[in-house]
Amino acid sequence: MKHSFSTALLLIFALTSFAQKDKDVPEWGTIDKPSLEMKVCSFDKDAEALVLFDVGELVSDMGGRIEFVRHIRIKILKEKGFERANIHIPYHSFKGDESIRKLTAQTFNLDANGGIVTTQVDKKSIMEKKIDSRYTELVFAFPEVKVGSVIEYRYTVTNAGVRNWYFQRAIPVAYSRYKTDFPYQIELMATPKCVLDYTATTIPNKSDRIIKQYTMSNVPALRDEPYISSEDDYLQHLEMRVMAITTPDAVRHSMLRTWPGIIKQLMEDPDFGEQLKKNIPRTTDLDDSLKKVSSPYEKMKTIHHYVQKNMEWNGYSNIWALDGVKSAWKDKKGTSGEINLILVNLLKDAGLEAKPVLVSTRSNGFINTLVAGFDQFNKVMAYVTIGDDFYVLDATNKDYPSHLIPDDVMYTQGLVIEKLETMEWGWKPLWNENLKHKSFIAIQGNIEENGTMKGETSITSIDYAKLEKLPEIKKGKDKYIKEFLTDKNPDTEISDYKSENEAVDSLPLRETFKFSKNISGSGDYKYFTVNMFTGMEKNPFVADNRFSDVFFGENQSFNIIGYFNIPEGYVFEELPKNIRMMMPDSSINIRRIAAVSGNSVSIRITLDFIKPFYTTEEYPDFREFYKKLFELLNEQFVFRKKTLPVPKP
Repeated sequence: MKHSFSTALLLIFALTSFAQKDKDVPEWGTIDKPSLEMKVCSFDKDAEALVLFDVGELVSDMGGRIEFVRHIRIKILKEKGFERANIHIPYHSFKGDESIRKLTAQTFNLDANGGIVTTQVDKKSIMEKKIDSRYTELVFAFPEVKVGSVIEYRYTVTNAGVRNWYFQRAIPVAYSRYKTDFPYQIELMATPKCVLDYTATTIPNKSDRIIKQYTMSNVPALRDEPYISSEDDYLQHLEMRVMAITTPDAVRHSMLRTWPGIIKQLMEDPDFGEQLKKNIPRTTDLDDSLKKVSSPYEKMKTIHHYVQKNMEWNGYSNIWALDGVKSAWKDKKGTSGEINLILVNLLKDAGLEAKPVLVSTRSNGFINTLVAGFDQFNKVMAYVTIGDDFYVLDATNKDYPSHLIPDDVMYTQGLVIEKLETMEWGWKPLWNENLKHKSFIAIQGNIEENGTMKGETSITSIDYAKLEKLPEIKKGKDKYIKEFLTDKNPDTEISDYKSENEAVDSLPLRETFKFSKNISGSGDYKYFTVNMFTGMEKNPFVADNRFSDVFFGENQSFNIIGYFNIPEGYVFEELPKNIRMMMPDSSINIRRIAAVSGNSVSIRITLDFIKPFYTTEEYPDFREFYKKLFELLNEQFVFRKKTLPVPKP
């Protein structure tokens, strides 16, 4: 009891600093008129909202109790910024680890007379929503939000763990500050993941505590750049971790975890390792299906498809089976952890070499293999070895074929989990250069004298190219045709659209349709491009500078074949040139071959990408090549009316 009382006193003493007068951050509920009269962000004129300040303080005592206090104020500049008034505050609720208290929120507005009006968020409107089996979030919306409003909220997380701090957001931030206040016996390390300038200061104090403060001002919004792997990989932030703790007997204990230690803990965990020892009862129909196949690959494929078909994912992603694989198998429903650990069990039971592999999906960000910790992973999948080949299986996605590495982990690393003594655990590259986003586009067009091109198109989409289209086709073919064909090819009408092999994962997706479009012209000249229905109609890399790396996810291959007839009485103005270009590092290669025969031209373009990732340092060369690439793809084929010979006198 004495220890609890003294612990509370220490925290109260430390946290009073947060409430003291602050020259950089106004007190709760105190706002000046200039903040409400502000029309634009001074360093980002197009911003729909601006974080006026975001300040957090992490305070710990020697007993290890940590509290996190946060105070945020946001200015709404445009109607598009209204979504910033919908707040989600996640916390680790599993076994009561964390809790949120002292949540208060309010909206500031100016009335018609220029007076400040404050509207409190009703406590009854704050809802608790379960994210998954380990996390919950508090959700609420600010009232009376309009252009010009300022919204403000603060809260305290009790039993908080050491947490990272993000200076940057999708909207600009005028002032961001993170303060850590720990006893000197706890060694806390901040690793900056910043390219922008920030300030780090140590605040002197009379107690035996280490107080540090990190600030960043006028932080630009993270640009929405095409082909970014994960925003979290590029947001300006600090990664925090406890390095060591010195006990009262002056013994320093390292708190850094190791991957072998993580694996040992996982294998002993009742919600992970123990779940791999469960005897999942196979069903009669699964046994009957397995009797019809003999090769290891077909066995793997049969089991994978069976789990995909018969298990329903509840939308929660994690690495654990908190309710147990047997319970999930019985209910035919579970988290990604439960479903994929069931898959591993069934594969092992069939005599296949299968192990769980911990992964971080693309949206979760890349893994730092130098820092051991569970929190970097958000999913577990099955890793199967057959001869010299490996397969990565995720049974939560019902459309995914067994031979493809899931695209949300392609070109990442996974941690294969197995008992340490087997030496079969470790990092595995989840990458196969031969698995591609592959498309064949064949176009036959006849051009009439009035400038109308009519013809037929066949598109064959293989592997990742097929997977990209399937969800969109399932939403409705009319919507798919509009978004992927006519919107990207203006003045084009599509008819007789057909698709096949959607449900056959061993066959490519095949689309056929007829089209009619108006081509451009001027006087006796008309022109057209072969770059139709390819998905590459517009260059996404036109920005002079880029903040994030370019990440396609997998290698790509495009083959475009065109055969076009021009009207009688017309001739090609200039024969199209055969050409080949490649990146300086040979990672992108494009080749065009064209041949004219009378009133017809045949064109073949092959475009191959043999790497999926380009750093910001490579971007200038990459951008310049892409500019030339699209000039070639969109080059116009010009034809004109024949000039009649002048009669001889």
